[in-house]
Amino acid sequence: MIAKIAEPTKGLVLFCLPGWLEIILFAMKYSNLKIYSLGLKLMCRSTKVIKMRRFIILFFVLTVAVPAVLSQSISLKRQKVICGADQTDKYFERLKSAKIGLVANKSSMIGDVHLLDKMLKEGVHVVSIFCPEHGFRGEGEAGERIDDHLDPVTGIPVISIYGSKKKPDPDDLSGIDVLVFDMQDVGARFYTYISTLHYVMEAAGELEIPLIILDRPNPNGFYVDGPIRESEFTSFVGMHPIPVFHGM
Repeated sequence: MIAKIAEPTKGLVLFCLPGWLEIILFAMKYSNLKIYSLGLKLMCRSTKVIKMRRFIILFFVLTVAVPAVLSQSISLKRQKVICGADQTDKYFERLKSAKIGLVANKSSMIGDVHLLDKMLKEGVHVVSIFCPEHGFRGEGEAGERIDDHLDPVTGIPVISIYGSKKKPDPDDLSGIDVLVFDMQDVGARFYTYISTLHYVMEAAGELEIPLIILDRPNPNGFYVDGPIRESEFTSFVGMHPIPVFHGM
């Protein structure tokens, strides 16, 4: 199998051959294999196996592994990620004629400006803020109970959904026309923001309130690992039968 990695702007192409190193080392161990590399003819006998292994590993690292990593890193740096919140032209107009409930926290940023500040500046009527674990402005510690309060900066009521309740109730959502959800997650099952989103979706669905989810990329989206949560261990830090790192 050949894995092809291409850097789009310069057309740099690297080819990695999975398993070739293991095949060579296996052959070196059990036979007098002649290897031609960089024009050098190397006779591998039992006394030279260790040195040859080191040479092959070093050759692989310098010619394949390092260039592949550098190519991927350069490619990722050149690709600009546009988050849902950044695309204000696609949702702000709809919000300006409605009463908005904002589910957000400290990570809800548009560049250097918080989403709430941007909404208020553009004339969006935010009537309530719903805050998750750690609070709306990041004032809470991990697992610390958050109580209802007024936002000290804007004076907008902040309704905690990480205190006496984890799900907004009908009274909390009374008078709200549209809910907007924007929080950065890390792609881990035990991170509570995915559970908060679950309950917000559930509450919005029960009252038929439109919910706009402003998506953000999973920084661990390339990584899936860990056991699937078993049903008897369902909790707020494990609501769904997914791996520890779900990759979604």
